[in-house]
This record gives sequence, C-alpha cells and structure tokens, in this order.
Amino acid sequence: MFLENTVQGKEQFGWIEVICGSMFSGKTEELIRRLRRAQFAKQKIEIFKPAIDQRYDNELVTSHDQNQIPSTPVPSAATIRILADGCDVVGIDEAQFFDDEIVQVCNDLANNGVRVIVAGLDMDYQGKPFGPMPALMATAEYVTKVHAICTRSGNLAHYSFRTAQEESLVHLGEKESYEPLSRASFQEAQQKKKNKKS
Repeated sequence: MFLENTVQGKEQFGWIEVICGSMFSGKTEELIRRLRRAQFAKQKIEIFKPAIDQRYDNELVTSHDQNQIPSTPVPSAATIRILADGCDVVGIDEAQFFDDEIVQVCNDLANNGVRVIVAGLDMDYQGKPFGPMPALMATAEYVTKVHAICTRSGNLAHYSFRTAQEESLVHLGEKESYEPLSRASFQEAQQKKKNKKS
C-alpha cells in the first residue's frame, strides 16, 4: 500500500476534515469556503451530495445564505469512489444521509492522497448521533464543530429541534421544520412535546 501512495519516492498525503454541527450553523458555508480556496489554488475538486437532498437545487450545494457550488448528486457512497478519480480535493455535503460505507470511501480516498472535506449534522432531531457521522469524526484528522444561535435563549445552539410533526428520521426541511436550540432550550422543548402527546 505504501508503494501505491508514493510518487518519485515521496509519500503522498491525504486526510479527512469533518465540519459538523446543528442546522443553521454554517456547515455548508464553511465547506464551500474551503472548496473555493482549493479551486483558487488550481486544485482539481469535486463535490458530492446525496441524491435525496433536493431542497434548493438538484445539482448545486447551497448554503442557507444562498452561496452555491456545483455538485454531483449520488445515490450511494460507493458512487463517490468511482467519480472522485483524479481529484485533489473531494467535498461531501449532508454526509449523515449516506450509508455507513461513506466512512470507508472517505478513508480510501484519504489513503490515496486526496483531501476529503465532509460536512454533516452530528445529531439527529432527537439529539442522538446521526448515521455515519460519529465514525467519520473518529477517523478524521481534523474536526470543526460549528454552532448556530439558539432562537429562544440567544446562547450557542448545537441541537436541531424539529418543530414539524413528522417523526421519521430523515425529514428534509428548513426554518419551517427546524429550530436551532441550546442544550437547556432543547431539553425544555422536548419535554413540552412529550407532555402534549400524553
């Protein structure tokens, strides 16, 4: 494996960066910023997102502030491995929606000298670790946790409280369905929701 990762006797370096946090915390904004810097440096980049995420556009990754960058929607993590061939930098948005294979795909890319930048929700609407994100954070060289501002207290928010009645794990939505909350506000909102049901 070491020989495959060497060019003229020099070791190639790849790594994984994870940008995580709640909704409205600026994850995608930060992902786009890092990818644009790589573009400016004339590196070959490709960005991927899960095909199910069509909130703003089928083929653009879009932040809540409407910053955009072209992307390739993919049905599964395995597809990224094929389409990322020849890239210097690979960006992956909404990683929590991918299957667990995304962890191996990211590690394979990094092992082959690619800089992999992953953005995703670290917790679901119930405040539990979301999909493959914990494993991605554990294997990444760099983890950046960004925060929103709690809409109720003004403190730092790192929970995505679902205001919509939908109870399935995956529910794509924006401000009409989710609210960023601090720990105390999230606990209070969860309790009120439980009381309403009972």
